[in-house]
Amino acid sequence: MTESYATVNGIKMCYEIHGEGYPVVLIHGFGLHKEFWIAQISELAKHFKVISLDNRGSGKSDHPKEPYKLETLADDVKCLLDALGIQKAHIIGWATGAMIAQYLVIQYPLRVNKLVLIAALTKLPVDKSGLEMFKNSQLAFYKEKLKDPENAFFKKMKQRFSRKFYKQLVQEPEEKFHGIFTTSDLMDLVFKDSSQPYDIENRINAIAGLNTIDQIHEIQNEVLVLAAEKDRISPKSVSIELNNKLKRSKLIVFDGGHYFPLENAPEVNKYIIDFLIN
Repeated sequence: MTESYATVNGIKMCYEIHGEGYPVVLIHGFGLHKEFWIAQISELAKHFKVISLDNRGSGKSDHPKEPYKLETLADDVKCLLDALGIQKAHIIGWATGAMIAQYLVIQYPLRVNKLVLIAALTKLPVDKSGLEMFKNSQLAFYKEKLKDPENAFFKKMKQRFSRKFYKQLVQEPEEKFHGIFTTSDLMDLVFKDSSQPYDIENRINAIAGLNTIDQIHEIQNEVLVLAAEKDRISPKSVSIELNNKLKRSKLIVFDGGHYFPLENAPEVNKYIIDFLIN
């Protein structure tokens, strides 16, 4: 499917549609783009009309220099649904995408059917100094990527995958993991990121405002919460607390790292499809 564009909420948003059936919207995480759903799209598209999008400031969507909030990113998704004539859809959010998905369902509950929250946070587990450290690490990765891209890639992946899977990425670069992607494919995805330093600043400022913990109980939708044992960025404990506060939810924990939708793709896909169909 070729890329399409829609003018939504004051920006031009890039998206793709795969498959037919009930609509499912995929919202990616921090510093990623719609292609990072490489391990999910083809499987989901066998059952659903899958809409993958580039968030504001990511991928091929507009990269405005003006600051924005998570609520703005949620509004963008709602406006894309409007532009596509979709009244209601299943929503799947990964990491920062799960933050956006929470605001979407809280702000526009009638536009969301079932909700899948992957590696979710409800409030940042760091103070201002921790957030500053995270920002500096993201800016350092940006600079390292320009100077020594391969080294930058492996340093980042070491933090995103479990030790076991990371070792496989390094030692078996030609292996097609789950029959879907190789280490080189993943490297290409990472280097495809078009973010500039101001995009990183804007994202940091947006997620700094995250706080849904006191509104979680308002969500009436069925929710699937997916977490990973070795996730160093979105701790499993947050997903456990989130699941306990939700009224109609189910928690599944995988033995992977923050990028477990890639690392544990077959199992993740099975749980998502079963949840959305049944």
